Amino acid sequence: MLVTRRQFLKAGATLLPAVAFSPGLFRRGTVYSPRSSAASEAGRILVVVQQAGGNDGLNTVIPYGDRRYYDLRPNIAIPQQDVIAINNEVGFHPNLPKFKALWDEGKLAIVEGVGYPTPSYSHFQSMDIWRFADPEGKANFSRREGWLGRYLETLSSGRDATFGAIAVGGMGGRLPPELYSPRVRVPIVESVQLYQFQGDSRYPASAPARREALVKMYSLQKDAPYRGLLDDTFDAAYASSAGIVQADKFYNPAVVYPDTPLGKGLKILAEAIVADLGIKVGHVTIGGWDTHASQKPDHVRLLRTLSEAVSAFYEDLKGHGKDGNVVIMTWSEFGRRAKSNASDGTDHGTAVPMFFIGTPVKGGFYGERPNLGNLSSDNLRFTVDFRSVYATVLEEWFGAPSNAILGKQFETLPIFDTAATAGRLPGREPVSGFI
Repeated sequence: MLVTRRQFLKAGATLLPAVAFSPGLFRRGTVYSPRSSAASEAGRILVVVQQAGGNDGLNTVIPYGDRRYYDLRPNIAIPQQDVIAINNEVGFHPNLPKFKALWDEGKLAIVEGVGYPTPSYSHFQSMDIWRFADPEGKANFSRREGWLGRYLETLSSGRDATFGAIAVGGMGGRLPPELYSPRVRVPIVESVQLYQFQGDSRYPASAPARREALVKMYSLQKDAPYRGLLDDTFDAAYASSAGIVQADKFYNPAVVYPDTPLGKGLKILAEAIVADLGIKVGHVTIGGWDTHASQKPDHVRLLRTLSEAVSAFYEDLKGHGKDGNVVIMTWSEFGRRAKSNASDGTDHGTAVPMFFIGTPVKGGFYGERPNLGNLSSDNLRFTVDFRSVYATVLEEWFGAPSNAILGKQFETLPIFDTAATAGRLPGREPVSGFI
């Protein structure tokens, strides 16, 4: 069997973490040293679920008690009798019964009216604003770092920090930009099967020899340029692959996950969390929320997929005694216009609700519900700056200095049971039965 060097490298390339391809990585032939370590709350994990495309918040958390909702959306409004009522003003979409169950347990919080000043209606620009926490566009584009990438930089680093974060699926195989950092390695795991050394299926018996040859190849030419970078990246790839494969091999889920890409992605994160691989941030994406036409059937499917996968993930962690360590946060780059269009859909909008789910979450409403009687060009006016939500995660969950990461200080919300009381935005009273 004759294997060329190009073929050999291609066979093993799927192990390389995304940091190898990050802008600004090459500085004097090695990886940046970590920034000074910040005190981080030990063992706490954030799992980010991105709803890519712009979720229609008004048909997710439905103001069914407001007649203006039905006046604005005669062709796509959810009938009052179908809404899963939270109170006499709002309720969940009928395909969110699992979210209602979490709400009733006091484990789901809704932050309403999240957005930012001078909103962009471009998917790409608005996503970048959220990812880099940069509505003013002040970030240095030659070396942009995502808001979570900046957080990960504050943690202690070294060869034991391979699993600071994991992106499952990525964005079409690319690292989610909120995790960008030239100083931090973040594996992108498309699937457990793909995130390991890819031998030649025609010659399975040769896999061990190929792996050994790859290790030897990286050990050659000790004075080669960027050797430190290659050593560090290769070691991280090998270690992260071994850890994830072992975690998957011995994992016994406490629930049956839905057979969807989101369900499979969250199961991988559960395996890594239960195996104590040391991750602080997990990221998954569910796309398809750009519902310009025939919105109802697509939104029905998306909301069911989201709620079933997230609920299964939470129950799985609970079954393994890890639910107290994990908070789930959803986000979407914008909401939809309050007024529906003639194609039975909605166009790009502004403010959008965010969900927080987990045992450490104090269920209830936070922020202020946008007023349907005070629209701006048929769009909702935002009431909570998304950077206040990020500051809440950084300070109240991770114990990290948010002003250094976000560029200035933002007020926080009392979403977590563990949060201190100082410097918060007021949370609205939760429904009866919540703490």
